[in-house]
Amino acid sequence: MSSITELKRQTLNPADLKIERLEFIPIRVPLKRRFKGSHYSMTSRCTIVTRIYTAGGLIGEAYNGDTDAEQSVILSILRNEIAPNIIGRSALNIEGAWEAMLPSTYDILRDRSLSLQAIACVDTALWDLFGKAVGLPLFQIWGGYRNRLQVICIGGYYAAEGENEDAEITRQIEKYLELGFGGCKFKVGGRSPEVDAQRTRLARKIAGDDFVLMVDANQGYTRQQAIQFCRATADLNLRWFEEPCQWLNDRFSMRDVRLAAGVSVAAGQSESTRAGQRDLIASGAIDVCNADASWIGGPSEWLRVAAIASAYEVQMGHHEEPQVSAHLLASIPHGTYIETFDPDRDPIFWNLIANRQTFEGGYYTVPQGPGLGLELDWEYINRYRSVQ
Repeated sequence: MSSITELKRQTLNPADLKIERLEFIPIRVPLKRRFKGSHYSMTSRCTIVTRIYTAGGLIGEAYNGDTDAEQSVILSILRNEIAPNIIGRSALNIEGAWEAMLPSTYDILRDRSLSLQAIACVDTALWDLFGKAVGLPLFQIWGGYRNRLQVICIGGYYAAEGENEDAEITRQIEKYLELGFGGCKFKVGGRSPEVDAQRTRLARKIAGDDFVLMVDANQGYTRQQAIQFCRATADLNLRWFEEPCQWLNDRFSMRDVRLAAGVSVAAGQSESTRAGQRDLIASGAIDVCNADASWIGGPSEWLRVAAIASAYEVQMGHHEEPQVSAHLLASIPHGTYIETFDPDRDPIFWNLIANRQTFEGGYYTVPQGPGLGLELDWEYINRYRSVQ
């Protein structure tokens, strides 16, 4: 904490960093096709742009999340419950702001994760503001361990009805290679373990041995099915198996998959609280925690989870959100891969960021500008702004 305290002394006059106004802009972009995983599918991509205005004119700016159906609820929490508790505060007091936002989670009749997603919007924009105030990128403020990471594509989606499955897998993997990705998190869990093993084997054949390949069942298998899949793919050098088991007993089922099959297991994106992440880690269920800062309360909370993980020799991943995860994962020694999608699955990442970094040799260089280091494309924002 001493380094952050020292940085605060270099900022603008504290009076200039008084928060005067917050703005929340919902965005929804239709996708070109339906994308199907194990037990879910989607046809649109959405996010919320948050802007924090200060007395001195400095603006913190970020976009977070991909919750679609409940976006209006998140916006209501932001505008009616969180913003009134933030206005008038100093942008330097990020911990105080986080605590001031926490009461929005206390309503037991509302899904608590929606409030945590709302908190994440403001927490991320506050950190961007802090970085701009001191003139440093966030990955350096948070630890500065490295300045680039391998980037993987979430993909391997199931073919649509009437499409040839092998041809679709071939098309997807070849596209990821063409785009410069260094790996793929491949979708399984929606077919039998035997069929999914054949699909994964084809992906490995097309991508080659140097391509980082992991699989993600999105909680699609029973414990026994997950073990069967692992045994059928034991020779494919899979980096990890993400959310292999159905939710009913997933923590202990994942532990059993780890021990019985000898594979690395990743999970955490479906846990919305720090306590839930802690229990996953402490119970020996996972080797990689892929908590999502945009779902659990922002970078402040993700860094707390990362500290817990380090005590158990568990690595950190991050579910999607490369605009935030790049800084988080690069800041710590136990960070893994930046993950995103191809342009059809996530048009927001590929179009909303005007100064988006390109992939080089399978790696993504963390933006070097102050804060998140992002310049947003306001023409694109205004084109897909939704009225809520």
